[in-house]
Amino acid sequence: MGTQLHEIDFTDLSNNSLDLFTISNVNIGSKWLWIHFSAVYIVTIFICYQLYNEYKYISSERIAYFYSSKPQPHQFTILVRGIPVSVCSSVSESVETFFTEFHPTTYLSHMVVHRTSKLRNLINEAKTLSKRLLHLQSEPSQHTYRHIGLFGQRVDLVDHYGKKLVDIEQSVRLEQSNVSLAEETRAAFVSFKSRYGAAIAFHLPQSTNPTQWVTEQAPEPDDVYWPFFSSSFMRTWISKLVVIVACILLTILFLIPVVVVQGLTNLSQLETWLPFLKSILTITFFGQVITGYLPNLILQLFLKIVPPIMEFLSSIQGYISHSDIEKSACKKVLWFTIWNIFFATVFSGSVLSKVSIFLEPKNIPAKLAVAVPAQGHPENSFLWTSWYYIFLPSSTNFALPPGVPLSCIHHLQ
Repeated sequence: MGTQLHEIDFTDLSNNSLDLFTISNVNIGSKWLWIHFSAVYIVTIFICYQLYNEYKYISSERIAYFYSSKPQPHQFTILVRGIPVSVCSSVSESVETFFTEFHPTTYLSHMVVHRTSKLRNLINEAKTLSKRLLHLQSEPSQHTYRHIGLFGQRVDLVDHYGKKLVDIEQSVRLEQSNVSLAEETRAAFVSFKSRYGAAIAFHLPQSTNPTQWVTEQAPEPDDVYWPFFSSSFMRTWISKLVVIVACILLTILFLIPVVVVQGLTNLSQLETWLPFLKSILTITFFGQVITGYLPNLILQLFLKIVPPIMEFLSSIQGYISHSDIEKSACKKVLWFTIWNIFFATVFSGSVLSKVSIFLEPKNIPAKLAVAVPAQGHPENSFLWTSWYYIFLPSSTNFALPPGVPLSCIHHLQ
């Protein structure tokens, strides 16, 4: 498969490179190839076994928590969207007629979703003012007097925000009393007498038309994300398509810093491309910093902007709960990391160093078998740098948050 790099000295394994254990250190026609593949399979099986046990443990904990906890209202409720309405009836009447006819023994009640964008804006404003007020009250030593406007009078911010919060609360109560008069959307929360009845209604198709009577699990009351409740099936489908295209474009654009980073990790290539740096790169310290630390720092800085972008894209994808948005964002970041940081980084580094492999297609597998393992050191440096930033004290000003694996594990569980 590859060409022998050098003979293994088993008495000095601690000082040898990790390249000794890669496929590039196996002689062509050597029986050590089967030892190499056997070791790979053993490690893979062990990792799969560990993942199976971990998933089994997490599943048992979730089931135990479900049985030990009290029944929650959202477990008896489903969300129904795409409700067809006839000319002579309202959304509420259509929902009641439909579920009374097809689920007569389990149907309990329903609540139609109304357009309340003004109420939602008031609630968001009240939350913002409440956070500011709590922040000011938690730090009494902070200067809380400020001029309102350019030539306004000097007021106490705590008292000012408190009065604004009271006014907003009164406006919220007024809007809540008028919710029933607002425009109905073609979505409703339907409650059942048992969790079994809700599960049956959720899993069974309610119509032969896939765009009508679309059922979803109702989110928890504090987890509802309202903007997409009134969206149609076509709008949701277009939003998902736009998000997929945006994720692909972001992944392609991110290849630019990946290629730049791979150019920095190879000292000989760097001296060839930038001859004026040759005198600096001969200094051991600067060479190690430029080829070891700087590339990973560049990747970390670019990765810093990825999670917020993915969370924004997930928020316009049509999800109805904040937890679904976070899960979707974590999955996007995870796949983005797998592709751009591991696969694309290794492949681009190999191609940069072995551009001539495309001139001899039949030798591509053999040459990549030697070139790809050579990228192992930058990957190890990236992993160590990532975990260093994760555990960096929060008091420092340079605590980058690329702890994507931790957040993904938390949300995907």
